[in-house]
Parts: sequence; C-alpha cells; structure tokens
Amino acid sequence: MKLLLAFSALSGVAASKGLPIFGKPAKRQIDLTDRSIKADSKIGQKLLSNARQLENDDNEADASWVVGYSLKFQGCHHVSQWNEDGDGEDDPKIMTKRLVRFRLCPSDTCTYSSAAGCSSGYGDYIVDMDIFLQAYWEYKQEFEEWNCEYYANNVCYCQNANNQEYCEYDCFMDQGLDYCVDENPYEDDDGNQEEEFELERYMECAEWDVGNDRKLEDGGNDVQFFIGPYCADQGGKIFLGVFTDEYCTNFFVDEENGYYTDTDFYTEVTGKTLPYSAESIVGMDCFDCSELEDADGNNNNNNNNNNNGNQAEPNQFCEEVYQSAGKCESYLGDDGPYYPNENACTYIGGIEIVRTDGVMVFRGGSYSQTAMAFLGILGIAFLLLSFYVCFLKTKLDRARVNLSMQ
Repeated sequence: MKLLLAFSALSGVAASKGLPIFGKPAKRQIDLTDRSIKADSKIGQKLLSNARQLENDDNEADASWVVGYSLKFQGCHHVSQWNEDGDGEDDPKIMTKRLVRFRLCPSDTCTYSSAAGCSSGYGDYIVDMDIFLQAYWEYKQEFEEWNCEYYANNVCYCQNANNQEYCEYDCFMDQGLDYCVDENPYEDDDGNQEEEFELERYMECAEWDVGNDRKLEDGGNDVQFFIGPYCADQGGKIFLGVFTDEYCTNFFVDEENGYYTDTDFYTEVTGKTLPYSAESIVGMDCFDCSELEDADGNNNNNNNNNNNGNQAEPNQFCEEVYQSAGKCESYLGDDGPYYPNENACTYIGGIEIVRTDGVMVFRGGSYSQTAMAFLGILGIAFLLLSFYVCFLKTKLDRARVNLSMQ
C-alpha cells in the first residue's frame, strides 16, 4: 500500500524517462506451453475475483486472475531521493531508489523476441527492485529444481542405467542444464571445494567482507564495501556492482590504486569475475504465472482439479510482485481483475517502450496540446518578426545609399 501511495505521489510531480530492455537467450529449457495450466472461463474468473476481493480482509490485491498470464521484465530505472537516515558525515545525502517495470501478458501471446512482450490484453506494473529480485530468485531456484527433476524423470531415463550418476551428468550437460550438476563424476574430488558466491544474499544491497588483509584505509578508517544490483545499459539489464555505501549508490573506483571500474577490486581480491557484472540477472523470457505441475509428468492431479472446478493457483513470484506493484490495468480486457487498478498509469506512462528492438530510449512526459500550440505560435511570430527586421534593415541600407549618391 505504501508503494502504491508513493507511485501516486511521484506521478503527480515528476515526468519519467524511459529505459531499455535486454536479454540473453536462457539455457535450453523445456517448453511448458503445452503443459501450462489453463485459466477457467471469463465468467468464472470474474466471479472468483469478485468473491475473493470481498473476502480479503487485509486489503491485498487479488492475484488469482494472473493464471494464464506470463510476466515479462521490461526494464528498470533509478529515482534519486533524499536520504532521511543519512546523518553521518560519510553517509550519502542523496540515495538511489531502483524500480523495475514489468508487464503481464496473456501466455499464448507473450513472446521472448519482443521487448514489450505483447501488444494487447496486458497490464503494466512498476515495483521496487529489491522486492522483484527476491521473488524472482526464489522462483528461479524453484523452477530449476523442478526442471532438473522433470528431465531426470522424463528425458534422461537413467534409473536403470549401469551408473546412474554418470548417465544423469551426461544427460544434463547435453541439455545445457549445468545447474542440475553439483560435481563432475569424471573428475577426482580433491576435497578442496571453493567457497561459492552467495548470490541470493546480494539480491539487495549487502556488505561484502573482503578480509582484514585486503581492506583499504581512508583517513585512518577502514573502507566498507557493499555488493548489490543496479540498472545497467540504459536500464535494460540488472547487474551486480561494488559500492562504498549501504544503499549501493556510490560505485567503488580508485584509479590511483589501479581500480578503474567497480569490479576491478573484486577481481583482485577473489581472482574471479564478479557474477552478473556483465550478464543480466533477469532475462527477456516470459515467465508463466501458473503454479508448476508435478515434475514426474503426471497430469492427473491437474485434470482432476479442472474436472472438479477448482481454480488453478498462481505461482508465488507473480503473486508477490503483483501485490506489491504500482498498477496500470487499462488494457487488460475481460480476463483481468474485476476492478482494474489505474493508480500508477500516469507514472508508468512516462517510461513507455518506444522501440521494438529491446531498447527503451529516454522520453519525457507528454506535453499538453495548449502548451504545444502556444510554442508553435510563438515560433511563427519569432520568424515573422525576424523577416520584418531584415526588411527594415534592407530599406534603411538603400536609403543611406541614395543619400550618399546625392
């Protein structure tokens, strides 16, 4: 609710600029199109949405209708705001608020190749980046676990193999599912496993402990380092960076010591490249909002639920970000919520996608027709005045020539 109020306030006082979309094809994954859970009829959706809205005591937005829709990440942008907690000398007085824009498209029309995702029947939303990334990362882990189990049960068929471990490893690697593999059975385990990067920890700005032997000093005080997400490539990608404040506003750069980018220091300390410092955390995929079915490939449960008239459930990712987001649901149509929410339309309208190649270009808020007409009249008047001044000057010059000849 606070987030919705904040967007309403922002929309009244500021015009936003647009940002890009991006993405890299994800690793090969199974096509869920034919196995996705279909939503009930339009009338059933409306009745259920209305009933749940009346029964909802905590005033959370009903998200049951998002089943049958897919979530499309469209980009992110930064908003600078005064830091009320910045009392210390070293605390930044201006902090960066990062926001993510996403769209809910009908699953049968949502496309990876289109930056917008779809062109009709959609809702546009904007939400705090921390909320979006936390929910996304939990969903990503859940989906990868589901995907590994599905392939093990329905593609690899290693249950009766001579060596199941080797069989599954070969199958997963052939399918591009390296996240399903904990270790390579063909290599000897020397017992010296490297410490893994805690990516989940840095889905929001968090302190990075570099160790006492690698700390820098600034005026006798140890410099603290933080790792967190930020909008990159004009807002089309979400990267991780190294910062010197707890709000991840100021990038760490120390050219005197050879750290020309914020990730140079990380590379020197760890000997590795900072994960997701050049590859976006979130891609351009369309994320189905339906709850995942059983990974054993058995659809009996879903069929029984549909036959019994039970409503399919949305997954937690879509539900969480939808309930927390500022909403513009003017174009959803009959399959959307019973009471469309348009509170954030003015704000979102300032960051519309104006290109179809995956890049949002900056664009200010729309001008009123009266103001544009006034500017046009003013421009024409200026041109006419310029011509008149030139005419008078020419006339005076001729008069001077005539006088001199007399």
